[in-house]
Amino acid sequence: MMNLIEACAVVAKQRPSDSLLVATMGAMFAFDRIDMEATGGDASRRPPGRISSVPLMGGAAGLGLGLALAMPQRSVVVVDGDASLLLELGGLVTVANARPDHFLHVVIRNGTQFSGLGNLATLQPSLSFAGLAKEAGYTHTEVIDSAQTWAMRFTELLSQSGPTFVELMVEQVPPRTGSGFELPEMPDLQFSRMGLELTALQQWLGTTTP
Repeated sequence: MMNLIEACAVVAKQRPSDSLLVATMGAMFAFDRIDMEATGGDASRRPPGRISSVPLMGGAAGLGLGLALAMPQRSVVVVDGDASLLLELGGLVTVANARPDHFLHVVIRNGTQFSGLGNLATLQPSLSFAGLAKEAGYTHTEVIDSAQTWAMRFTELLSQSGPTFVELMVEQVPPRTGSGFELPEMPDLQFSRMGLELTALQQWLGTTTP
């Protein structure tokens, strides 16, 4: 089984430079860390085309679908969370019916919400997200439990016609709650960055062609 950084690193390293990436909160922090290490903390060198679906919990697939329909010439990768996707399961049917090409919907399956804090268990631990996506009508669905397999499969999965769904089996992050733990206040930036990133995306799209 892979960890969250390994799962997101495959996306960060292999997604095309003109592709679009939508990430929920857990993946957002992982991509931030990966980008910081790759750029030495220089935010101006962060790879473009990433949008954080925060605080739009449950809306990552819908946001990604909107981008895919508006710009069908670009590949779209959605890195969702299992707790987040549970809030908007109907989005699977919406995506499947729209049938965008080169649309890779990834769910981080770690079985928790508020991962790394209280690690509240998501409901129905035996639920198959890949099975739900298949029943909804995704063209291809797959479950992957190793970073090596994920790295080998990523490019092919993104290149397929029709929406593709991958359920990544990811290790839980140890919880930090306990005696003496004090929950830090969420910075305002976490709730405003989606708008800022969409503005930056609009500017970037105006200067690039796929």
